[in-house]
Amino acid sequence: MTVQGSDSSSRRGRRSSTMGGMPLNDMPWWRWRSNVRSALHMLSDQAFQRDVWLAGVDGYGDVTDAVYRLVEDTWLDNWSAEKYVGTIFRDSQEAALVDTAVLRVLRIMHQVGPDAPVSAYMEHQGWPEAVRAARDAHVRMAMADGEDPDAPPRTLEVLRIMTRSA
Repeated sequence: MTVQGSDSSSRRGRRSSTMGGMPLNDMPWWRWRSNVRSALHMLSDQAFQRDVWLAGVDGYGDVTDAVYRLVEDTWLDNWSAEKYVGTIFRDSQEAALVDTAVLRVLRIMHQVGPDAPVSAYMEHQGWPEAVRAARDAHVRMAMADGEDPDAPPRTLEVLRIMTRSA
């Protein structure tokens, strides 16, 4: 892990830890942002879903875990991401993309059930649309954070280390 100054940090004079060049704490609630980004990343990648979730690979959780990370701290299942512009989300466009993804994924979760197998989500007629919405939000957030949106999703252990370390 490298340490470098953050030009956009709201904490002048403090140093910002980075993970792969992404400033981890340039947003006030960057830990929540990291969880939302992790969830959107997994929900937006059909190859990941097939090769990891459907295959039962350990270390990444499942669809329900991803949805929980998306809404657990933020309550995005109860109100708009717009509420968090400037704290978790950089601007209204980012927030709007997140809202769209959350609504599409939650609609499917309510229809198939939170304990449904991964295949039930992936076979749902609305899943491609939910994946596309998650992809739009993920790409916007990853690019804003200086990361490659096409890099593979990180394990939950790496996410824990990232959010604990800065």
